[in-house]
Amino acid sequence: MNITLFGSTGSVGQLVIKQALELGHTITAFTRNPDKLTQPHTNLHPFKGDVQDYNAVLESIKDQDAVICTLGMPLLNKDKLRSKGTQNIVQAMHETNVDRLICLSSMGVGDSHQLLPAKYKYLIAPLFMRRLFADHSLQEQYIKNSNLNWTVVRPGSFTKKDFTSPFMHGFTKHDPKAKANISRPDVASFLLKQLTDNTYLNQSPAISY
Repeated sequence: MNITLFGSTGSVGQLVIKQALELGHTITAFTRNPDKLTQPHTNLHPFKGDVQDYNAVLESIKDQDAVICTLGMPLLNKDKLRSKGTQNIVQAMHETNVDRLICLSSMGVGDSHQLLPAKYKYLIAPLFMRRLFADHSLQEQYIKNSNLNWTVVRPGSFTKKDFTSPFMHGFTKHDPKAKANISRPDVASFLLKQLTDNTYLNQSPAISY
């Protein structure tokens, strides 16, 4: 497939690129800093742009089969880059008739808040993740109000592990066995799996060990 990836130089985005290329996909990697793309490949096409520049976003999405969004920002950042950028992405997808969007969010957003262990729900989230959740919540709102075929993926906190299989996905009630964390390679793999699996079409699955 031909895929435009936003957030391509982030920790998950770089793994999405690596795994997508191994699967034979062609990636248009949207980034402000193409020099950070350190894995040259004939199917990797850097696209220099700012996600807040609508015309650049529009141009990068033309003639693609799908879009994957892994936009990220520092935990306490106030710029709302995820939601603002995603608003541009959704609008550009409508304009170009590209309708498959897979977006990285976070466990704890929306109705997945109930899935968090107590220490996250009552301590870590209110003190340190309030802005992150608010930005993701607005991001998800733009996506769910669209006419796109979307999947929003809500992982637990990231670990430094490599692939670890199996893991839980799509659970809707708090499970004491759920660790509320998962490795970045597993997250990237799950994002890419959604390209060919409609199990979670127009849904927001949480994923966790």
